[in-house]
Amino acid sequence: MTFKEIFDTYSYSDVQARVRSKTLKEAEEALLKSKLNMEDFMALISPAASVLLERMALKSQQLTKQRFGKTIQLYAPMYLSNECNNICTYCGYSFDNKIKRKTLSDAEVLQEAKAIKELGFDHVLLVTGEANATVHVPYFLHAIELIKPFFSNISIEVQPMEEEEYKKLHEAGVYSVLIYQETYHKENYKIYHPKGKKSNFDYRLDTPERVGRSGIHKIGLGVLLGLEDWRADSFFCALHLDYLQKTFWRSKYSISFPRIRPAEGVNDVKNPISDKELLQLICAYRLFNPDLEISVSTRETEIFRNNVIKLGATSMSAGSKTNPGGYSVDKESLEQFEIDDSRSPSEFIEVIKQQGYEPVMKDWDRAFS
Repeated sequence: MTFKEIFDTYSYSDVQARVRSKTLKEAEEALLKSKLNMEDFMALISPAASVLLERMALKSQQLTKQRFGKTIQLYAPMYLSNECNNICTYCGYSFDNKIKRKTLSDAEVLQEAKAIKELGFDHVLLVTGEANATVHVPYFLHAIELIKPFFSNISIEVQPMEEEEYKKLHEAGVYSVLIYQETYHKENYKIYHPKGKKSNFDYRLDTPERVGRSGIHKIGLGVLLGLEDWRADSFFCALHLDYLQKTFWRSKYSISFPRIRPAEGVNDVKNPISDKELLQLICAYRLFNPDLEISVSTRETEIFRNNVIKLGATSMSAGSKTNPGGYSVDKESLEQFEIDDSRSPSEFIEVIKQQGYEPVMKDWDRAFS
């Protein structure tokens, strides 16, 4: 059975109602369990569970230390291109935004890689818009070949691809693939993605399975917080995660929590999520899945990121640039979105150390595979 077949048995509005109907008693019972099911996760993200946040955070901290120790893996996003054929209402790279488009050349890719390496990073996330005529598999394979000498761990966050294409990227050295559904509200999905290949909800929904069949080491999921009801979207994302882990059990998994940020053409957030609610969500994921890697980016504030170090996060970016060439080549090109935490990697490393945690720049080497 595919995830789409499971997904089609659910109603988004029914899930919303079920989350809202969860009681404090159900949330307390879930909090006491050592192994949680989807109903328990639903209870922990419910409004009723908000009064249990302190207890949830304490247990999240304990589980994270048991599984990951007192460590924070650091990585840097490297934007290769802001060209995009999709219209997405929440993104600065949207096709209908009249901005200067840029795709890095070989020399610029090398210059960016060197600049990121000089900051101390050994894990890099390659990011592009979705423009198949420009940033396609041959471009990615070539970019990976160029930067592989600099980094021990390469991840990608690009357009959905076919299984055979993911296999080629895996063979070339890609360790993980991040693919976000943005929202699981199928009826409203088209509102946010009116044009381009990304407007195909089902194709995007099937993408993690194509990634899983390709043998990729790690699959990253997430929803764009602020588009629709964060509780319902997060339930479906956790359901997706649960299915993938049972089906592709050899792969590792991570979850990210991107919140809509100011960007070119983006002026408001339809369904905002507060810091307290985001922390509740992070803790719920940790209790639901103690082995899950939890990533928190520089979209969040300094205060929030400082606090989440001890409460469930395992992977964080620092000193991020969200424009192609932003570290060295073209510091004035358009960002995909504005970051919030603008501290340098060295400044953030000191914060991690001050909290008694170890910043990890490298935790994996190709020689061990």
